Amino acid sequence: MAKNDLIGGALWDAYSNKVSERMDNPTHLGVLTQKDADEKGAKLIVADYGAESCGDAVRLYWLVDKDDRIIDAKFKSFGCGTAIASSDMMVELCLGKKVQEAVKITNLDVEHALRDDPDTPAVPGQKMHCSVMAYDVIKKAAGIYLGKNAEDFEDEIIVCECARVSLSTIKEVIRLNDLKSVEEITNYTKAGAFCKSCVKPGGHEKREYYLEDILRDVRAEMDKESVQKVADKGEDINFKEMTMVQKVKAIDKAIDENIRPMLMMDGGDMEILDIKDTSDGFIDVYIRYLGACSGCASGATGTLYAIESILQERLDSHIRVLPI
Repeated sequence: MAKNDLIGGALWDAYSNKVSERMDNPTHLGVLTQKDADEKGAKLIVADYGAESCGDAVRLYWLVDKDDRIIDAKFKSFGCGTAIASSDMMVELCLGKKVQEAVKITNLDVEHALRDDPDTPAVPGQKMHCSVMAYDVIKKAAGIYLGKNAEDFEDEIIVCECARVSLSTIKEVIRLNDLKSVEEITNYTKAGAFCKSCVKPGGHEKREYYLEDILRDVRAEMDKESVQKVADKGEDINFKEMTMVQKVKAIDKAIDENIRPMLMMDGGDMEILDIKDTSDGFIDVYIRYLGACSGCASGATGTLYAIESILQERLDSHIRVLPI
């Protein structure tokens, strides 16, 4: 059956030829019975999994020999064509593997195996949950055979079910690569690239963790840690790479330790009004003199030079101090 005979327009074009072929003619659709197991001297495993988000369900049949190898497998799917195609490929990937190897098959393995070419997704993003269902039923079958709970095979908190990306992976990638947007997280990890339910609340499936919240919290932790490093003596951090909050903290620290005591001895003080990075590579620090320093002639000469010199020496040689 031609693609356009079923669904018109661009939507159907988002499915690979392999997916459409397996929708119509699945290779491994069927049932295995205890009689089949007895004839082959194998153990029959039957596992069911249903996806609450869409109502689809799949039943997986394995025949496992005495060496833990899956010598035959079939499936029955109660759902959409994508679920049928994903389940069919899932069974194919299981065949010939030991149970301990099959449980390592991920939904991304299923989806990639259904692609016509390596760089083009096999299904639209909103249908990636079908390959997740295939992944989950493998865990159920392995759990039955090995006497474990399916959850025992998952030791990470999964944020993106479509790409099977864990919370710890997302946090680590944000930190290691200094990521600042959800789009960057997706580029590095594929999290949020498919159904997008994990990006923010309001998707087709409610999640415990969302990329927007994770990014916000990790960035806040990183900023707090950087500010603390600035506050700790002997910690060398590139001033230009600091956030604006960190720059203000660093300048305040230098002023408190090296400048303000000098000004207060003469009844004066100062405050920072603004900090700006200029196009010519300088960092302009705008200040206002307070108390006796306000209107003092040396505020534009000797005192200004002393303040600027201390900040340049302590923080960055490109700092310019501009009194207002």
